Amino acid sequence: MQVFEALHGSSCPVAIVTGASSGIGRETALLLGRRGYCVGLLARRLERLEQVAEEVIAAGGAAAPLPTDVASRVQVNRAVEAIVRRWGRVDLLVNNAGFGVYGLVSECEPADFERQVQVNYLGAVYCTLAALPTMLQQESGCIINVSSISGKVPSPLSAGYCASKSALGAFSAALRMELRGRGVSVVTVCPGYSEGEFDEAMVKRRPLERRNLLRPVAAASVARTIVRAAERPRRELVTPSALRLLALGYHVMPGLIDWWQSKFRNGPGEARGDSDG
Repeated sequence: MQVFEALHGSSCPVAIVTGASSGIGRETALLLGRRGYCVGLLARRLERLEQVAEEVIAAGGAAAPLPTDVASRVQVNRAVEAIVRRWGRVDLLVNNAGFGVYGLVSECEPADFERQVQVNYLGAVYCTLAALPTMLQQESGCIINVSSISGKVPSPLSAGYCASKSALGAFSAALRMELRGRGVSVVTVCPGYSEGEFDEAMVKRRPLERRNLLRPVAAASVARTIVRAAERPRRELVTPSALRLLALGYHVMPGLIDWWQSKFRNGPGEARGDSDG
């Protein structure tokens, strides 16, 4: 069921956006505000969230800034409960918060892998578990998990990030099958590399070097893809569309893509939303 159809007659559809303080999350929140959404803004930095909330309100929506570390199940539950108490429903959940570590596996610490799994994968799981009962009760809603092309085509120097995004993709696929016929859609969005604050916040175990196949995708462009997915849910969206060929190539000729990735040390990169904050 499409989100807007499910909300026919409602004055304010309700969305939750994680990683909302910057990048893709901020742009998504602003776009939803322009469409008249009430938006629950989740990220760690309250000051930044308050700025985004003002922008969402100026755009025509409503906003609730809720400082939240998505890696904390307690904080996630508290934030989602506050949104449901305030607006009475949840129609769209955008799991966008992300965190990355750059370096060889041998250069990384165990905590590097743990944090990436906690934020990139478990954070989305916690938010889904918190919002899903309300959606099922409504028999309507849409869950959009912002993964990455790196969840489909692994690249060196970001093994933990690739693994966490791959897990998110598998989780999305299984959840989609479980929810078939229950009114709740699950969409996976896989963007290419997007320049922004993610690189600044990334833990770097060696100097950062990028060799991107395509131009970086703008955060606003990814946000438009996310909102279109909410309006017309599809199974999976890869953006920019040229990266679909890379994903297909990895499925058909994984050895060749592995060689190419290894030769250039870093592949097309991955889009990042909020810098875990």
